[in-house]
Amino acid sequence: MLDYDKEADAYDASRGGEARAHAAAEAVLDLIPEGPGRLLDVACGTGILTRRLAAGRPALRVTGVDLTAAMVRRAGARLPGAVVRADSRRLPFPTGTFDAVTSVWLLHLLDDAGDVRAIVAECARVLRPGGVYVTTVDKADAHDVGSDIDTVLADRPRRPAQDAAATVTAHAVRHGLEPAGAGLFRGAGQGRSPRTTIADLRRGWFTQLPPGEPRSEQFAARLARLPDQDRPRPDPVFAVRAYRKPAVSVGEGTGA
Repeated sequence: MLDYDKEADAYDASRGGEARAHAAAEAVLDLIPEGPGRLLDVACGTGILTRRLAAGRPALRVTGVDLTAAMVRRAGARLPGAVVRADSRRLPFPTGTFDAVTSVWLLHLLDDAGDVRAIVAECARVLRPGGVYVTTVDKADAHDVGSDIDTVLADRPRRPAQDAAATVTAHAVRHGLEPAGAGLFRGAGQGRSPRTTIADLRRGWFTQLPPGEPRSEQFAARLARLPDQDRPRPDPVFAVRAYRKPAVSVGEGTGA
């Protein structure tokens, strides 16, 4: 996994910046009911998306949480007093605190299926009855746009996708959530060119191909033979899923 303390300064610019954050916020908010309440953005990173969630829903009190100190500092500058440093597997909030919980570009980073289960469980725990959890899914698939770059990289080693939609849905259902909608949004300026893909290979973005490994250089050589070395291929299209915690029915638990 990348060192996100080191990545923090360049993170936004290398991942679509404000344009991608705008598209992501629109897709996420489309899945969250209108109205006042509290929203928790888990693994908020630099806060670029968290700030847009807050701006898009002024009636919601938005809190961000992230584990990486450098990310928390950047997010805190965007949302003073609203960002907490904490582990997403052990959220420091009481059960049923939030009306909405989001985790955007988090689950795909995890190698351990147990960590994914723990995070989904925590998101479900801090969600109030009737609340909605929204998360990105199938991140790796989003980058497969059918280009010549994808053809070159088709046989690269891949790790299991911990954020596969079916897997995330199974975890959510196990923790009492129900599927409640889906959406898509396009990345901005994230279409790969052969030259940028080679650079990504050499800095370790393809996690099963460590920098300097012979296979990495073999893929780099094949990419270098493609035409239009600096022409970006199509932008990825990312997927989001929503899950609702069922509302407590009238009389439940009262003996009525």
